[in-house]
Amino acid sequence: MQTDTIDYRLPNSRMKDALGGPGIREILTRAEALERQGRKIIHLEIGRPDYDSPACGKEAAMEALRRGNVHYTETAGTPELRQAIADAARNSGIDADADRQIVVTAGAIEALATVFLTILEPGDEVIVPTPFFPAYSVQIAMAGGVLRQVPCRFENGFRPDPADIEAAITPKTRMILINTPNNPSGAVLGREELEGIAALAHKHGLLIVSDECYEKFSYERPHVSIASLPGMSERALVVNAASKTFSMTGWRVGWLILPGAIKPYAAKCHQHLTTCVTSFAQAGVARALRDGEDDVRRMIAGYRERRDFLVSRLRNIRGFEVAMPQGAFYVFPRVSQLTRRLGLSVTALAGRLLEEAGVALVPGDAFHAQGEFLRLAYCRPLEELAEAADRIENAL
Repeated sequence: MQTDTIDYRLPNSRMKDALGGPGIREILTRAEALERQGRKIIHLEIGRPDYDSPACGKEAAMEALRRGNVHYTETAGTPELRQAIADAARNSGIDADADRQIVVTAGAIEALATVFLTILEPGDEVIVPTPFFPAYSVQIAMAGGVLRQVPCRFENGFRPDPADIEAAITPKTRMILINTPNNPSGAVLGREELEGIAALAHKHGLLIVSDECYEKFSYERPHVSIASLPGMSERALVVNAASKTFSMTGWRVGWLILPGAIKPYAAKCHQHLTTCVTSFAQAGVARALRDGEDDVRRMIAGYRERRDFLVSRLRNIRGFEVAMPQGAFYVFPRVSQLTRRLGLSVTALAGRLLEEAGVALVPGDAFHAQGEFLRLAYCRPLEELAEAADRIENAL
């Protein structure tokens, strides 16, 4: 008896070119499979803080549960959390209205998806400096948009040049997406560079989406939000989250700060994606925003120490060229000399280091990097970073 064959036609045309090479989750899955075989794996592939969430936030969430705060909230988030976000944003020079400009989302990922689905028409172009977080390309494709890459140079610390961005603008360009501090490179944009990008937004009538999830992780100079610059409050859409700042990755609480004219439409899109964010998680994040700053300072100091240690170790490994990351918690060394010497692609090199050295890291292809790079997340204890560096050096 002949059976029907179903042609699912996957991936569809929107997704085919957006998926890139082996990504963070694929590497994590392979690493966990090796662990189930009894191997000890050092996880430098995933940006998962090893610190606990602030005690004040955990207690507030538990208090909310004890009070029976287990039901739907307002679609845009609880008034308490929206006000806490608005108050915290003022520390970055953003004057945001809690009711008119803020939408609480299920992490930064959903905030980004909400922006693209709300604003983009099919064929609209989004300019994104490379390297960039892999979700950008997939989500822009899901919304029917077109991503236009603007490569950033290793020699310039991966900071985008406004002149290069302007050269990529076409009549179809709708927005520019920036990420500072940057994942994966650790680049931090200064005021001068942000002013240059803001000038392009005014000149060409564009929106700016600013992913600021690592705003607290700026080690050498204060974080500057493009939304704080003159005339940008009606052009900038800021994405942020509690995930990295408060080591709350599993809480899934993020937010958007956006122009008041866009907020009703973004809130409606968010409603039909997730309805609302978990009620008691919102209570915990609101408390962390108000009372968790000491926890954040201790965590940042620890990350700075880890960064300095790992950069120093990697610079002593033949074939690693390391630019000092100014923010986030990633090192993004160039390894083109090493891949040429070994006759391996960067993806094959990452696979070899996982299989032979037991160190999980991510090839730069996953971040659409222009060249041969590896990303190492240093959100692990110092002793693990030391062991990882030893293993890499011995394997090579």
